Amino acid sequence: MAELTFWTGSMDSGKSTLALQTNHNHAARGRAGRIFTSHDRAGEARISSRLGLTHDATEVPADFNFWRFVVDELTQGGRIDYLICDEAQFYSVDQIDQLAKVVDELQIDVFCFGILTDFRTKLFPGSARLVELADRTEVLQVEALCWCGKRATHNARTENGVMVTEGDVIVVGDVDEMDAEPAEVAYEVLCRQHHRRHLTAARAKAVSLAPEPLPFG
Repeated sequence: MAELTFWTGSMDSGKSTLALQTNHNHAARGRAGRIFTSHDRAGEARISSRLGLTHDATEVPADFNFWRFVVDELTQGGRIDYLICDEAQFYSVDQIDQLAKVVDELQIDVFCFGILTDFRTKLFPGSARLVELADRTEVLQVEALCWCGKRATHNARTENGVMVTEGDVIVVGDVDEMDAEPAEVAYEVLCRQHHRRHLTAARAKAVSLAPEPLPFG
């Protein structure tokens, strides 16, 4: 029986690497698959891992319909045994529903890979829907580490070196003024304690690491 599987973890936990490895393993056994991604760091229509592996992929814009894509491919004589869906946190709720329909109605395996929460510590809508619908939700066992050495559980966004917790979920060089320089946006994984304190690796070097006063009195 086909399954909808969701592999999740923080940034730097190897999600895209596992997506590419999964595709390799199935393709090596003669299965035919399709690879999808959205807003990958390597650019449009590419899936990449931080280990340097890359692969062509189909970009998933907001109006993409997985059900229509698969049915059209099959109708034209194509063969599809599985789908690899990276950066699934950026997919819409409707698109996740379409993937579930592909599994149930067409018996095609769907492997999704993505982050659970955004830089505000809020669930991505696509990830939340996957948790609700997936036959299996698996947490990657490769732990990303905070700068302090503890297990990283939260994704932080910095703009010009300052951690922010408000703003658009997806930032693609947007600026407030036409003539303004775009903010330098970067991401970092942190443990809950240092995410709560807004204490990134760069800020930790610049300030005293004395513990916060105890919340008494």
